[in-house]
Amino acid sequence: MRDIKLLIEYDGSNFVGWQSQINGRSVQDEITKVLDQILQEPINLIGAGRTDAGVHARGQVASFRTNSHLGVGSVLSGLNGILPDDIYVHAVEEVAEGFNARYDARERLYRYYCSMKPTAIGRHYQWFVKYDLNLAAMNAVASQIVGEHDFESFCKYEAEVRHYRCIVSRSVWKEVPGMYVYEVRANRFLHGMVRALVGTMIDVGRGFIPVSAFRDIMTAKDRRKAGMAAPPQGLFLEEVTY
Repeated sequence: MRDIKLLIEYDGSNFVGWQSQINGRSVQDEITKVLDQILQEPINLIGAGRTDAGVHARGQVASFRTNSHLGVGSVLSGLNGILPDDIYVHAVEEVAEGFNARYDARERLYRYYCSMKPTAIGRHYQWFVKYDLNLAAMNAVASQIVGEHDFESFCKYEAEVRHYRCIVSRSVWKEVPGMYVYEVRANRFLHGMVRALVGTMIDVGRGFIPVSAFRDIMTAKDRRKAGMAAPPQGLFLEEVTY
């Protein structure tokens, strides 16, 4: 039995998300179908992050176990030769026995892209924010989530988790030409957490929520106290570290 690790990029625009679901096309299902075909056995594919519908990835990691002796180079070429154009596998690697892409991950890095002007071509990969934003205020609240905190106020209600605590090592807004980019790195993320944080911080940046209220929102442990969820198309899973 061999353990195999994949490094995957995908455009999430036409997917219901990473995870297999009965109501539509998932990234997990698309890759699993091809693996079943080229390895000639049923594969259980495990992803490092369960991205939502419309969310993209440049650095998703997945793993599986196989009895096949097919070389990793052949697996890579087989995957990219059959997979649809909105998924691309950048690397296939044989790893130590027992490796699990989800549970062995130490940190995940997400970036959220906000455009300051409307665009036709890039609309599926960023959120056009029509408000004038105070970047200093947004960074003032972004810095408050660094460290270990309870993020229940920024988690979807139906999330099935044992606890809501996450350890955030980086949380910062940066300005690039025509765009604001939020970068957050943590040991784990709750369902909808990054989009809820971004939506709330945008409300802070446009003056709708005062900076002083952000701590109260966090400690309330109530999703209704936080801002709207930012739309999915601006969110990218950039990197998973082990």
